[in-house]
Amino acid sequence: MLGGLFGGVRRPGGPRRGADVESEVTLSFIESVDGMTVPLRKSSEKPCPDCNGTGGRGGSMPRTCPDCQGTGRTSVGGGSGFAFAEPCRNCKGRGLVVDDPCPTCSGSGRAVGTEVLNVRIPAGVRDGQRIRLKGKGAPGERGGPNGDLYVTVHVAAHPVFGRAGDDLTITVPVTFAEAALGGELRIPTLGGPAITMRLPAGTATGRTLRARGKGATRKDGARGDLLVTVEVAVPAKLSAKARTALEAYAEATAGDDPREALHQAARG
Repeated sequence: MLGGLFGGVRRPGGPRRGADVESEVTLSFIESVDGMTVPLRKSSEKPCPDCNGTGGRGGSMPRTCPDCQGTGRTSVGGGSGFAFAEPCRNCKGRGLVVDDPCPTCSGSGRAVGTEVLNVRIPAGVRDGQRIRLKGKGAPGERGGPNGDLYVTVHVAAHPVFGRAGDDLTITVPVTFAEAALGGELRIPTLGGPAITMRLPAGTATGRTLRARGKGATRKDGARGDLLVTVEVAVPAKLSAKARTALEAYAEATAGDDPREALHQAARG
């Protein structure tokens, strides 16, 4: 009874949809941004070439299973008036019985085959994204539709660039003098020439600048932005001349306490 409620009864010998197939592909960071076509070797079941998928020797046709009347399911009593459906044991869920099985496929009508598919991975694909290719899975039985192919994409990390949605990210070190006085910075871009950006005077570490149109490709073909985060680099060693200059600067700014506002806020 429950089997009839959830999906109804299948017609004897009716079409059956093919199984879905899972695959994975690993791209470099720049390949994921630009998109590319990758070859995938797919192994799936196909109609047996010796019996043309019938399962019978020489292509002889199978007959409808007498136990399930071709539905591939049988009912098992569960007590209290309920019945539960399970795959028919006589035909193993096919709904058909082969009296003289094909020696190649042992009566299943299926054989494992491989083929190479050229799959287009769209630009801007993200790590872990799952792409569905309709009708590229295992073939159906008795005129049923093919299943689907699902490709999970893995993206290798880049040593310089990162992703934030459709934007690319990069952290650029600057000297204290550049941050205080301002200047021009040459910024690398992914797969293209470097660009020049203006660094405003008094830029604090952690500030983010935006280079429009230098990010990842969006679905509409436009590109996101490149987000440039400034990081003030502190030298591990100073020359005598640099130390003297910094000491002079410290003396000239001795009255400036950048932490005064912090203490006032802490005191409420």
